[in-house]
Amino acid sequence: MHSHSAPGRARLVGDDLRVPVVGGGTRRYVNLDNAATGSASLAVARAVEEFLPWYSSVHRGAGAKSRRSSARYEGARESLLRFVGADPATHVVLFPRGTTEALNLIAFRLGLRRDDVVVTTAVEHHANLLPWQRHARLRVVDVGADGVFDTAAVVAALDERPAPAVLALTGASNVTGWVPPLEEIAGQARRRGVLVVVDAAQLAPHRRIDMSATGIDVLALSGHKLNAPYGAGALVVPRRLLAEGEPMLVGGGAVSAVSHHEVVWADGPDREEAGSPNVLGVVALEAAATELAAGWASLRGHEDALTRALDAELAAVPGLRRYGTTGADRVPVAAFDLDGVPHGLLAARLSQEHGIGVRSGCFCAHPYVSRLLALTEEQVHQFHRDVRTGARHRLPGAVRASAGRTTTLQEIAALGSALREIAATPQVARDYRVDDHGDLQHVGLEHPGFELAGPEHLLAPVRSVPAAG
Repeated sequence: MHSHSAPGRARLVGDDLRVPVVGGGTRRYVNLDNAATGSASLAVARAVEEFLPWYSSVHRGAGAKSRRSSARYEGARESLLRFVGADPATHVVLFPRGTTEALNLIAFRLGLRRDDVVVTTAVEHHANLLPWQRHARLRVVDVGADGVFDTAAVVAALDERPAPAVLALTGASNVTGWVPPLEEIAGQARRRGVLVVVDAAQLAPHRRIDMSATGIDVLALSGHKLNAPYGAGALVVPRRLLAEGEPMLVGGGAVSAVSHHEVVWADGPDREEAGSPNVLGVVALEAAATELAAGWASLRGHEDALTRALDAELAAVPGLRRYGTTGADRVPVAAFDLDGVPHGLLAARLSQEHGIGVRSGCFCAHPYVSRLLALTEEQVHQFHRDVRTGARHRLPGAVRASAGRTTTLQEIAALGSALREIAATPQVARDYRVDDHGDLQHVGLEHPGFELAGPEHLLAPVRSVPAAG
């Protein structure tokens, strides 16, 4: 454990991991890619290790291990209901692989028709866009140059005709960290009889959620965002929505009786969880929720300090452009680029010269990033054409730094220092090549087996439009 700990910081597996850097030697890895995934906390890993001797397939097993596993699995449903403030009298928890599967599941189970309308927003991750687009017609609430929308714009979309069946929106943006006013928006939707579905993948690691008080009907989250990367997520859904109809996945466990001509489906939630459940993942998810809930009192203050520090450090980097609002309620996430430096190269330099892990690209939110970059319709069509022809390196994008409960202020300061050094040394770009995976690699950190190609087609900036915001 390194010495610069955040107040109440959870310990993570790999906290003291060191990585090779340009110039020789190693540095302690700085993870500023928390919005993508997080390492397992030691408490989560310990819970899994302690449960492993009892692991068995759940339900209908007569053995002691199966009974113990079943009790732990079903008990986790109650724990997750408490974690998100859902009413156990009306709601139930399902355990899909994560937010993406959860949103696909609920979009399927609602039985939407192609002429049904789902109101969603330009801010959404693809996980809260593509499932609805597959089953219904989208009515998208757009954003301004600052990457946000207001409640009035959502209300206007809710009041358009035909009336929508669902409002699907994010709890927090995975690109800019912006937190929409969920309670205000959910209240407007519920007054109109519109089902409120929230993608809480980015919200759940940062803020206490109270579905009942906020007016959220359905909520999805992922364990790997909560330092429980064992392959389980949660879908919290009203029982009434699962009372009828066929499940998305069919097979063992989803049925009560089967012949070659007839199926009697099991009652929920079993009906929705065909196959052998990920019991270890659910144990990890429950442990993560328990650990996180115990730290709410100090977490908000710590993360607000991280957000302020992130804003200050990025503002002090010459040539850096921020995307999205810096004035509204946010979790500690920032998207930016650096003049004259392609986003992929900037991320590679942070990693290979400074040991700082960030993410670059469009962050599975192509429509939103296109708006933040102020891309024209033709530019969007062009990068689609580029991808079809294999020229993925031409994708526009930005760099994202994302902090969390285990991030320290010293790590944010290290990011600012690294960015200023990169801005002052553009000539180092000449030392990067493209490896056989299409990634940028410094010639001093070549990995065995990588064949390096010339950099000419990659190191030129791929966008020349003015920055938004």
